[in-house]
Amino acid sequence: MNVCIYRLPLKKSIVWPGSSCPSCGEPIRFYDNIPFFSYLWLRGRCRHCSSIIPARYMVVEVMGGAFALLAYLKFGLTLDALIHYAFVVSLLIITYIDLDYQIIPDRITLAGIPIGFLLSIPLPQITYGESILGILLGGGSLYLVAWLYYALKKREGMGGGDIKLLAMIGAFLGWKAVLFTIFIASAVGTISGLLVMIQKQDGLKTAIPFGPFLSIGAICYIFLGQKLIAWYIGLLR
Repeated sequence: MNVCIYRLPLKKSIVWPGSSCPSCGEPIRFYDNIPFFSYLWLRGRCRHCSSIIPARYMVVEVMGGAFALLAYLKFGLTLDALIHYAFVVSLLIITYIDLDYQIIPDRITLAGIPIGFLLSIPLPQITYGESILGILLGGGSLYLVAWLYYALKKREGMGGGDIKLLAMIGAFLGWKAVLFTIFIASAVGTISGLLVMIQKQDGLKTAIPFGPFLSIGAICYIFLGQKLIAWYIGLLR
């Protein structure tokens, strides 16, 4: 995950060469590349030049392990668990890249849309029809929002990456997940935007990437969606 987050925006291979320290360029040995434990053992520093390794590397590793456990607890040792975990991993990679560069790599989303559709055929959660509707609703809804914003403001307010990301979410999880994701992403994004504006005191000038909020919404749907929907319906009654 950390390799993808670092290299994909730079258009570097995620396969070759092996990992190296960005400060001194020394290759990282396999025993210094064990998730979480190597970071603690090295006390967050490179073995060769003692430069600080950002704590985010360890955070990403911990998140990867935690979501693997959650996928196992929810789906068991099944193909469902593997597919949903791989999907969550792709969302986490997208989140950090969008936070760093305000871009969402097409290499993930454009590949993820057909993959999500094909995987909907053997999996029991959604039908291929729901996957198709998810793609159309996910991509179409945000495209409409982007078009209306541009028509009113004469400037872009939502990037194409967000549109393709929601289409990918729809492909994997279906059209119901798209509605849930938009609701959660909008709520969390609004609260986060208000907090950022209060902190920076610059009104509406700060651009906040929407991709991380869409990812949060999709992950919430996977692990908590049905419970949250049932809770919300109960409130309405």
